[in-house]
Amino acid sequence: MSKPLYKKIIDDLLQAIQSGELVENAQLPTEKELSQKYNVSRITSKRALTELENQGLIYRIQGKGSYVKAYKPKNKTVPRILFLIPFANDLSLGNFNEGLAPITSEHHYEVIMSSAEFLINKQASDLIENFDGMIYYAHNTEDFLDTLFELSIAQFPVIILDKKIHDLPYPTVQSDNFSGGEMATNYLAANGHQRIAYIFGEAVLPQSVRQRYLGYIHATKEQQLSFHTALTDKQAVVGNDLLDYLSKNNITGVVCENDLVAIALMNQAKRANVDIPNQLAIIGFDNIQASALIDPALTTIAQDFKGMGKIAGEMLINWIEKQQIPTDQQIPVKQIIRHSTKET
Repeated sequence: MSKPLYKKIIDDLLQAIQSGELVENAQLPTEKELSQKYNVSRITSKRALTELENQGLIYRIQGKGSYVKAYKPKNKTVPRILFLIPFANDLSLGNFNEGLAPITSEHHYEVIMSSAEFLINKQASDLIENFDGMIYYAHNTEDFLDTLFELSIAQFPVIILDKKIHDLPYPTVQSDNFSGGEMATNYLAANGHQRIAYIFGEAVLPQSVRQRYLGYIHATKEQQLSFHTALTDKQAVVGNDLLDYLSKNNITGVVCENDLVAIALMNQAKRANVDIPNQLAIIGFDNIQASALIDPALTTIAQDFKGMGKIAGEMLINWIEKQQIPTDQQIPVKQIIRHSTKET
C-alpha cells in the first residue's frame, strides 16, 4: 500500500530537520509551495504542517509561516504522559481529557496530547526517554504495532483506549459495546418493532462495531424476532441501496453502528419523505454533539468518555508509580432517548 501524500511531506520535512538542512527557527515551505512541489491540494499540505505542529516539531506564526522549533528534552523533575488519539481535533471521539486532567493534575503529571501521527519516525527508545507512560486510542489495531511491541518488551506502561490489541499484553479501557447494541435493540423491540435492522457505515468492521453488532444479534434472539441483518447483507450499508433494503424487508426500526451513520441515514430518509420516527425509528451510538442538534434529535447510546479518561489515568499512574500492571476495564454505556424513536 502506497504511503499517503501528507505522510510523504511529513517524512521529507522531518528528514530535512534531522539532517540539519532546516535548522532551529528556519522557515518551512508554505502550504502553497508544498502543494505545488508535491502536486497535492492545499488541504493535504496543511494537514502535513498541522501534524508536525501537533508533534511539537514546528511552530506557526499567523500571516508569516511555519518555523522549526527548538527541541526540548524531557523535564526529569516532572513526570510526563503521552496521550495519543487518531486525530488531534476530532471532537467526535469525546472528551476523554475531562476525566483525565483532574487525575494527572492531582498527581502532578504533565500530559502531552497529540494525534497518533506523533509516532511517525519515532523509535521506542525516544518514547521511553521522554515519557513515563502513554495512553493510546487505537484507531486501527494494526497501526504502529512494531513500536508498541518494542515498548511492551521494555515494559513501558501503555493503556489502550477503545479496542483490545490481542497481540500485545497491554490493558484496555473500552466501552461495553456489546451491551450498547443489545440495549438499543431491546428498546426498539419494547416499543413494538418486530423487524429491526443493523446498519453499517462501511464493509470493514472495527472491533467496537463488531461488538455492537453481536449485542444486536443477541437481543434479536432473546426477543425472538424473525428478522436480523446478516453480515452478508451488503445493502445494509449507508448508500444508494439502503432505503430499498429497508423497504424490501419491511424494516421499522434500525440500530446504526454510530451517530454519523445514523445521521446520514436520517438525511437520506428525509429526502425520500420517510417519516421519522413514525415510519422508521433510528438509534445511533456515541452521543456526538450533532446527535442532539439534528431534527429530529437522535436517540443514541452514550459512551462515558469522561469516565474512560479518568480510569485510564488512574490505571496508568498506578502502573508507573507502583509497578502494578492493571487489568482490562469495561465501562458501562447508557441510552439517551430523543425524538428519532417513538415510545408506545
